[in-house]
Amino acid sequence: MPSSPGKSAIGWIKAAVFALCLFPIGGLGWLAFSDGLGANPIEHITRATGWWTLAFLLITLTVTPARRLLSMPWLLRLRRMLGLFAFFYACLHFTTYLWLDQFFDWAAMLKDIAKRPFITVGFTAFVLLIPLAATSTNAMVKRLGARRWQALHRTVYVIATLGVVHFWWLVKKDVTEPAWFAAVLSALLSARIAPLLLARYRS
Repeated sequence: MPSSPGKSAIGWIKAAVFALCLFPIGGLGWLAFSDGLGANPIEHITRATGWWTLAFLLITLTVTPARRLLSMPWLLRLRRMLGLFAFFYACLHFTTYLWLDQFFDWAAMLKDIAKRPFITVGFTAFVLLIPLAATSTNAMVKRLGARRWQALHRTVYVIATLGVVHFWWLVKKDVTEPAWFAAVLSALLSARIAPLLLARYRS
């Protein structure tokens, strides 16, 4: 069984993961500075921030099965940070749409949400993600109680599913990327459900 790294090592690992999580926004910043966002920079930023939101959601969901498979319980210490980065990129994604795309035209945005199903699904996922970010602290875990906190945070599977549907409906024709996301999410859901079914079978 792999030994758990010490407190100092965990600190360095967290710092390294934090830096890696900033790479996507750093890359967008560099492309903006070097005029490399293409003919439609708003669309590029919107797509990139949405892609990374979904990627971080799935990375966060990977922590628990990876911890069990690799016998590395310390991986759980990274899960909160990864989840908050998913929320961070979701905020950038939504802000890009609200500010650069819609110019804070709330009436037009609400009409757009009602008119285009993929925006409705994406907006629903973002709204559901807010309580998870707001209750990510240890104080909120104690305030809600472990059982209620866990029940609330299991909605991340619903959020990730809505994110995949949002991506799938957005691209319409070439669904290669959303199909890969869907496959990874299906595997993660199976990894979550299988131990529960096995436990019930044994009992």
